[in-house]
Amino acid sequence: MDQNLFRTVYKVNHAGGSGSCFYLKKYDLFMTNYHVVEGFRQVALEDNDKNRYLANVILVNPLLDVALLTAEGDFSSLPEVALATKDVTLGQKINVAGYPFGMPFVVTEGTVSSPRQLIEDRYYIQTDAAINPGNSGGPMFNQEGEIVAITTCKFNNADNIGFGTPVSSLGEVLEQIDGIDRSCFNVQCPSCEEYVTDEDEYCPSCGEKLPENVFQQRGLTDLAKFCEKAIEKMGINPVLARVGYENWVFHKGSSEIRIFIFRRSYLICTSPLNNLPKKNLEPVLTYLLTSEDIKPYQLGLDGSQIYLSYRIHISDIFSEFADEIQKNITEMAFKADDMDNYLADNFGCEFSEYAKKDAI
Repeated sequence: MDQNLFRTVYKVNHAGGSGSCFYLKKYDLFMTNYHVVEGFRQVALEDNDKNRYLANVILVNPLLDVALLTAEGDFSSLPEVALATKDVTLGQKINVAGYPFGMPFVVTEGTVSSPRQLIEDRYYIQTDAAINPGNSGGPMFNQEGEIVAITTCKFNNADNIGFGTPVSSLGEVLEQIDGIDRSCFNVQCPSCEEYVTDEDEYCPSCGEKLPENVFQQRGLTDLAKFCEKAIEKMGINPVLARVGYENWVFHKGSSEIRIFIFRRSYLICTSPLNNLPKKNLEPVLTYLLTSEDIKPYQLGLDGSQIYLSYRIHISDIFSEFADEIQKNITEMAFKADDMDNYLADNFGCEFSEYAKKDAI
């Protein structure tokens, strides 16, 4: 199989978690599951080099559990991926590609356990290839590199029982895509397949009841709004920084910044800066222990990894110190971007594996 095909598989990040998707060059669209983006109109797409792209959800079909997205970026270098025209067969080899549990890109291999497994009035491809949360929305490839299905779900508490929606079903969505308004959010009626753009309980064309809450958007907590205001002041689009519920990971310059909640009590902002040098440790260790120019932040070690961190009790965020804390969060990102260079130049500390290499 052409390894370049795997370049078309991206991670989907938002405030609810992550999933997978794949690029359809013919349509200049990304496809994923509806349940991956449910409740969101904007998400971030991330390639395996950790580059992120803002994407808009332009179409959802809850009945088929399919969504289509447009993304800001140039994807012309990505290869064309063919949709299979032949049905899979029992025992056929199959590959599942995606980002399980939000991990870096992986591919698993298995066989087709059932080419037509009937579940709740719809047929799925069943496979014994390993499928985990985060794989949803990614592609299933055959040995010719054609997409045969979109990974949809698995049985919990069972060994290797996963399912994908066959591409033959996706034709119901793609055959009408030329007529869609890409500037807005569309819901495809499960009955007449017309596009509904205005929030309504029923399809204005056929009167079919639309799926409940399909137009509803998930809101952010007050804590998340507080953090995202600080991130925005760094010059970062908060949508591109989201990696889950009240969880953000992004790069400011070369340094990776992580913001998350710890034990529902503390907001932690941290950045893995550099690694300790292999020789002449005393100067850098003395600096880490005695430096006074980093307050209110702290330097610390985890093994050989040097961290810059800022810890705040959540109660302080909703106190008279809120503005100062928000300012400190914003400035920590700039401090981390300066400090990793300082440690490299003055103590010979190599940049962290988490650093953005093209920004060093």
